[in-house]
Amino acid sequence: MSDITEIICQILKKSRYTVALSGFGMLVESGYPAIRDGGESYDIEQKYGYSTEEIFSSSFFSTRKPQFYDFYRKEILSALDTPPGKGFYEMARLEEMGILQTIITRRIFHLPSRAGCKKVIELHGNVYRNYCTHCGQEYSMEYVRDGEKIPLCEKCKQAIRPDVRLFGEMVDNQVITRAATEIQKADVLLVLGTNLKSYLCTQLLDYYEGDKLLLISKEQHFSDKFADIYWNSRVDDALDKIITEMEKNNE
Repeated sequence: MSDITEIICQILKKSRYTVALSGFGMLVESGYPAIRDGGESYDIEQKYGYSTEEIFSSSFFSTRKPQFYDFYRKEILSALDTPPGKGFYEMARLEEMGILQTIITRRIFHLPSRAGCKKVIELHGNVYRNYCTHCGQEYSMEYVRDGEKIPLCEKCKQAIRPDVRLFGEMVDNQVITRAATEIQKADVLLVLGTNLKSYLCTQLLDYYEGDKLLLISKEQHFSDKFADIYWNSRVDDALDKIITEMEKNNE
């Protein structure tokens, strides 16, 4: 086992409260589309005549619901056929072991929870929650996926929308407050699959008062030097080594 694995294991074992920020790289490792990062914007614009930022926006939803839902079903809900990647199951294992207390993510596919993680804060909501824009009645992802061209509320026949943050919308202040509170409680912050200048990190790092910021990411970035420990690796490979080392030491 490498030195960096042993060092991180020792830090995590001694930690009183560890919070993980789950980033874009974990989504890529799972084979999911980079919908919020514009990675597929060119293909989407060729296919739909609008960029990702335009079509997955609050203004587009308000004015072009049929086109919005055509895109939403084909490009987003269809991705749910792909299960969470190994890294998400490993986070659930670390949570089960008492090593990881909270996971925070901006991603909308509900991957940590689907992999078994219990305490997850989804800054941008998730596609499994939907509600009527008029009366607030809640609906399942399946109702939206399998419904009419524009899914309508059974009670008031108004449009249903996914409970996710669309481009042009602010993140719910209550959700940000919950995330900030968790970050403040942490003595160890585990940043997974993103860089320290990503929107996820810049939104939350100012709340961190601990002294052990651990970064695991395959993609190198100039901000890596600001981490206390940086591990250049796929997240799932690194977490697998961490769990193996911890289980070996517990035998």
